[in-house]
Amino acid sequence: MRCLIVTVAGLLVWTAPASAQVRIKDITDVAGARSNQLVGFGLVVGLDQTGSRSTFTQQVAVDMLQRQGVSTQIFTQNPAAGLIQSTSISAVMVIAEIGPFARKGSRLDVVVSVLDDARSLQGGTLLLTPLRGVDGEVYAVGQGPLSIGGFSATVQGSGGTQKNHLNVGRVPNGGIVEKEAPGDVMPHGRAQLLLKQPDFNTARLIAKTINDRFPGVATALDPGSVLLCPPPDPARTPTQFMAEVGLLEVRPDLPARVVINERTGTVVAGEHVSISTTAVAHGNLYIGVSFTPIISQPAPFSGGTTVVGAESQISATEEKKRLIVLPQSTTVAEVARALNALGVTPRDLIAIFQALKQSGALHAELLII
Repeated sequence: MRCLIVTVAGLLVWTAPASAQVRIKDITDVAGARSNQLVGFGLVVGLDQTGSRSTFTQQVAVDMLQRQGVSTQIFTQNPAAGLIQSTSISAVMVIAEIGPFARKGSRLDVVVSVLDDARSLQGGTLLLTPLRGVDGEVYAVGQGPLSIGGFSATVQGSGGTQKNHLNVGRVPNGGIVEKEAPGDVMPHGRAQLLLKQPDFNTARLIAKTINDRFPGVATALDPGSVLLCPPPDPARTPTQFMAEVGLLEVRPDLPARVVINERTGTVVAGEHVSISTTAVAHGNLYIGVSFTPIISQPAPFSGGTTVVGAESQISATEEKKRLIVLPQSTTVAEVARALNALGVTPRDLIAIFQALKQSGALHAELLII
C-alpha cells in the first residue's frame, strides 16, 4: 500500500531587529527630483508570421507608409483594397520613464506591449516612435530591436512550447531624450526631503541628525517631510550639500506591523510587534490518500488478460491540540518563540494572527496583501 500525505505549506519570515542605521538617501526622496512617465504608439515589424491579422493594424501600416511618402496608386484610388496583407507587423504601445536629470541625448529603456492580436514580438524591431509626456510634448523617441526574454516553438501536428510572456518586449537603451524635464531640488535656496514611510519620530530623528552635522539647517514639518534651509556657503555647492546630507545615517522608527500574504502563505512581522497574555489552541488538518492495488482475473478459457487497477481511499484527520497560554511579550523574538511552541505552519499563523487581532491581544497593525 502506498500512502500520500498532503499538507499545506508556506513561508514564514521574521524580520531581524531594526538596530542597524540606514542612510537618509535610502529612506527619503528629494522634492522636485521626480521622474516622468512617457507613452507612445508605434509599429513593430519583422515578425515571423506572428503579427496581427486585424484591419486596424494593416491600416496603421498604410498610414505610416503614406507619412513616409510611400503613396501608391492603389492606396490613393481604392483605400479599401490598399490594406497590407501581412502577418509580420504589430501595433504596440510604447512606454518609458525619463528621470529628472536626464539630458538631451541621454538613453532610456523602453517597454513595448502588443495592442492588437499579434501572438509574439519575438524577432521584431520597433520603428521610430515619439514618446510624449502628460502635457503632450515629445520628450524622447524610441526605436530598435526587441528583447522579449522568452521564446516559442511549434511543431506541426505535435503542439509546441513557450517560455515567458511573448507579447511584451524591451528595447534596452532604445530611447533617446529629445527634450529635458529638469528637476529643481533647491528652489529659493531650500530643499525638502520626503519620507518614503511617513512617521513623526523618524522625521524628528532625520532633522536632529542633519542639525548635528549642519546646525540649524533642518526642520521637521510633518511626518512626511523635512525642510532644509542651508546658509550660503561658497565652499559647498547645493549638490555637495545634498550629497553629504544623503550619506548621514539614522535609525528609522518603524510602526508595529504584521504583513500577511495569503496567496503564498508568507507572514512578515516587524520589530515592535507584541502580544498580550492569551490562550491559543489550534489544530492542523491532515488529508491522507492511500492506494490499494486491485487485480482482475479473467474467466477460464475466456482469452482475456489480467488487469491491475488501484482503489483509492481518502481520509481526513484533525490533529488535537492542547490549549497553550502565550505569555505577554515585548519583542518579535518572544512572539516567535511563543507561537512556535504551538508547532504551527505559516498558513496556520495567518489564522492565529487574525484571531489575535480580533481579540485585541495583538498590538500591531495587521495588513493583508
